[in-house]
This record gives sequence, structure tokens and C-alpha cells, in this order.
Amino acid sequence: MDTAQALKDLATAAQLTASATAVLSQTDLTAGHAAYFALLTEHLGQQQSRTQLHAAHALRRTGAHKLDQASFQAITDAGTNPTLEQIEATHGHTIAGRTHFKSARGLMHDWLDIPRSTAGDRLVQADCLIGRIDEAGQQLDPWLPELAATFTDPTVDPRLVAATASKLHSARKDLGEGKAGRDKLRQLQAKSVAFLNAEPKSARKHINDLVAEVKSGKRPLKALLECIGIFKRGTRQGLVEYVLRVLPSHAAFIEAFFAKVDNPATVAGNRERLKDAEAHFTGEPGSDWDDEETMPDWAKGGNRSGPDDEDPDDSPAADDPDEDPGSDDPDDDPDSEDPDDAPADSSDSQTPEPAAPWEEMKPERRRLIGLMALLMTNRTTDSQPEPGFGSAQVSIVMNWEKMQRQAQDFAVTSSGIPLSPGEARAALCTAGIYPLVLNGASLPLDLGRTQRLFSKAQGRAIRAAYRGCSYPGCSMPAERCELDHLDPWEKGGLTDIASADLNCPIHHIGRHCGLFRTVKIAGHRPLVLLSTELDPEQKLRVNTYFMTPNEALDAEAMAQQLTIGWRAGALALEFAEA
Repeated sequence: MDTAQALKDLATAAQLTASATAVLSQTDLTAGHAAYFALLTEHLGQQQSRTQLHAAHALRRTGAHKLDQASFQAITDAGTNPTLEQIEATHGHTIAGRTHFKSARGLMHDWLDIPRSTAGDRLVQADCLIGRIDEAGQQLDPWLPELAATFTDPTVDPRLVAATASKLHSARKDLGEGKAGRDKLRQLQAKSVAFLNAEPKSARKHINDLVAEVKSGKRPLKALLECIGIFKRGTRQGLVEYVLRVLPSHAAFIEAFFAKVDNPATVAGNRERLKDAEAHFTGEPGSDWDDEETMPDWAKGGNRSGPDDEDPDDSPAADDPDEDPGSDDPDDDPDSEDPDDAPADSSDSQTPEPAAPWEEMKPERRRLIGLMALLMTNRTTDSQPEPGFGSAQVSIVMNWEKMQRQAQDFAVTSSGIPLSPGEARAALCTAGIYPLVLNGASLPLDLGRTQRLFSKAQGRAIRAAYRGCSYPGCSMPAERCELDHLDPWEKGGLTDIASADLNCPIHHIGRHCGLFRTVKIAGHRPLVLLSTELDPEQKLRVNTYFMTPNEALDAEAMAQQLTIGWRAGALALEFAEA
């Protein structure tokens, strides 16, 4: 096929896409056709992103920014519905004199109306994945050859590959020069490709962690201590901004504290009490002020607005009704309500509607309120626990073999934060140590048929070992997950470590509904087998979201080996009963 016919096909494809979209967006679809519409559109978007990079590369490779005015006029005349004759007339002619555009990036921005930053990103990604162009206009090999091969794989999302290329390119100055730098780049590529092929849902997180490790380097503790602290940035839009920089060991406690505040089942995360706590230090009326005796002097006898006087547009939910993009899981607040569905305010209403659960608040604001309650509320030994006062319990998992080899990543918190050897030694000296047996017979933590529910010690061990939900790609931390009997208790199952898994409430129910299957293999943690419509390859999977990059690579390799053994009939496994 010649290039003219290919361009004609591309124009026809654009017309067909527009025509199909017009029909599908204005016609009542069945649920199945809507899902198929979304699937085909997503595949089209993936192909489109790959085409955009090739187009950017072609612009620079051919020097299209040097086309003369007549050439651009011919392209404009051809439009988006050209004939083959019109396409033939657009071959174009480049000149050495002054032209409209200085570079391919300028052409993309000024002629195609592509944002300058987006144009730059596409050209960088083309350098990494398709090929570089030297000063003489000759094409060179791509900067990331292993990733470039993955970019051509139709089974891998090219958008994720392109984002990975940009991430690795940002670390080019931190890799060093010479053979050592080239070796680091090859290792980064190999690990990134492994993540992209194994579990795309967690790949972005692990690749970001890999690049962060490269950029941070091995800085001495003294240098780190010089940079930690709370820094005031000033006042912006009526808010005072601070920047908090902490050691990983500090971050582990902060994350554990946030996990307590985010969990509505804990005292620290009690939604109504947190709401009252915010009222105490913001001055907004709270439920405690309904009692005249607990009302501050300035509020007594004043014109205090009640629920009926409140402007619905000033509610937290109406201020930002959408789910915050920084939330860990889109299902974190399943009970939140759309403010547009709230009943209209009525002054003659005798019995106001009960307040909706305090779940529409952003996690960031909720955590700040818990922290402020921790700082501002007086606490005595005989008082009731206040909101925010959750004992931040951090589990540290230490790998004995890595510690013997003096590896840097032998200690990892239950939230996946690696600790330096010094921080791990400090934790051993200051923390309350619980002896947890994560491998071996696990007899001290097995209860057999003596009781139905898992003990606190068992729960601590399981959460420390698995760190989060078992479903691949799920970001729900262990503190928000439920202990799951893999062998039904009512059918003779045991309350033992080997018969337990960790699932968030959504995937716990999903497993019992048969939406996916949990696989038990002696000597290994439980694995997950997705349904055939989600995973036609039927691979055994493990959720690596809360693991460090090295741990994730080891876990993915283990899952792949087990999958090969299972398909070859050389591995005995058991499916947990739903």
C-alpha cells in the first residue's frame, strides 16, 4: 500500500469513528452494547496514542516544519475528506529559507494547536520508543530499546509504555555516565518491562518508586536529617501552607495514623465525632452546641443559624461533589451522596431530614481534622478517647536472609515503605516487638476449631504479611481489609493462618459471589485467579501494590513460575470454596 492510500484510509477511519459516535451517543443502548462501545473506544484510544507518537516522529524526521506556503495550502485544501488526487498533491516541498515554524515542536503547537508541553512530551517519547534524529536528519536507535519493543506489542497499552518512557527519561541525569550509567538504564528498562507485562494496574506505582530510588540515591542519614522538618510556605487564598518532609520511618507512623482516621469503624475515624471536633476549632456550629450549657459565651443568645438556615451551596459536598483524584480507592466512600440529589431546603419543614453520613468529605481534610484534634484536645487517662487519637501501630517485616546479606531493603513497613538499616535498628530498640511467624509451621498462631473468629495476634500477623487486599491492583490497605476464611467455618474450616486471606469489603463479597477465585498452594501465600472474561490467559496473580519494586518483581516471578507449574500439571493447588 502506498502512503497516499494509507492517508485516505486514515481519513476514512476518522469519518467512520465520528459517524459511529454520533449514532451510539444519541441512541438508547443495551447494557451489553454500551460495554462493547466502551471497549472498542478504549482500543481505538490506545491505537490513536501510538499513531500520535509515530506522527510526531515523522514530522521531525522529514523536517515538515520547513514546508513552504504552497505545501501547507495544498494540505488545507485537501481537508479531512480528501480524494486520492488531493492527497497526491500534498507531497510538499521543503525549503532552506525562512518558514512559518522553527521546529517540529513549533509546528505541532502553532499549526496543530497541540499544547507546547504535550508536543514536547510526544517528541521525547518518540525519541525513547521509535528512534532519535541526529543533527544531519539521520535516524538513530531509540533511547530505550527494550521499552521500544514493548511499545509495538499490541497486548500492552501504549499509553502506559509512553508514560513509562517519560518517567525513565526524567531520570537520565541521575543514572551517571559511562558503562555504569548504561547498566543502570538497562536494569530500569528490564524491571519496567516486567511490571508492564505482569500487572499493569500496579506498574505505574512501582515504576515511579524505581525512578524515585534512582533520583534519591544513597544519601547519608546526616544529609537526610538536614532536610527534614515542617516548612511554612506562606498564605495562599486564605490558607496557610506547610510542607512536611520526614524520614520513611516517620512516614510509616503518619500513614498508620491516617489509616486509623480513614477507617470509620475505629474511635479515631468516628465520622460524627470528627465532625464535632472540627466544629470546636473552626467555630462552625456542631451537634454539641444544641445544649445551651455547652455553648460558648459568644454563641449564647445570638442569632445562631440552624439547619434550616444553612445554604445548601455552602455544604462540603456541594463545594466539591466529585471524588478527590488523590483518593486511594474510588470505593473508599461508598455511602457518599450526590449533593444534587439532596432535598431542597424548606422553612416550613417541621422535622428536618437526618444528616447524611460524614463520608463526602475529602480524605485530606478528614486527616487534617484528626491531626488537629490530636494537637488541640486535652486528653486525660480517664477521659473518653477523642477523635484522631488512634494508636498508630506500625508493623515492620524484616527479611532474615536479606539482613544477613546486609541488603539495604531488608526492612519494610506494612504499608510498603522501605526502611534504612539505621531506622530498622532504632525501631527494634524503641518499639513493642510482637513475635510473628510468617513462614514455617505457624503453630503459635493457629487456633484450629477452637474458635470461629481470628485472634488479634493472627490478624496482626496476616496484615503484616499481606499488607493489603489480595485482589490484583487494589489499593485498600490492610487496616481497612477484612480477614477472610478460605475454608468455610460452617463446613469444618479451620481458623488458621494457612486458611486465611485479606480482602477489602468489596472484594471480600466479590470472592464469595464467585467473581474471582482464590488459590491455595502449600508453602505460598494465597493467589488470585481472575475470571476468563477479565484474564483470558488465566494467570495466577498476586497483588504487589504494597510491595517495594524488588519485592514486587520477586512476587511476579514466583506467580509466573507457579502458573507454569500449574499448567504443566506439576503443581498441586486447591481452589478456596466461595
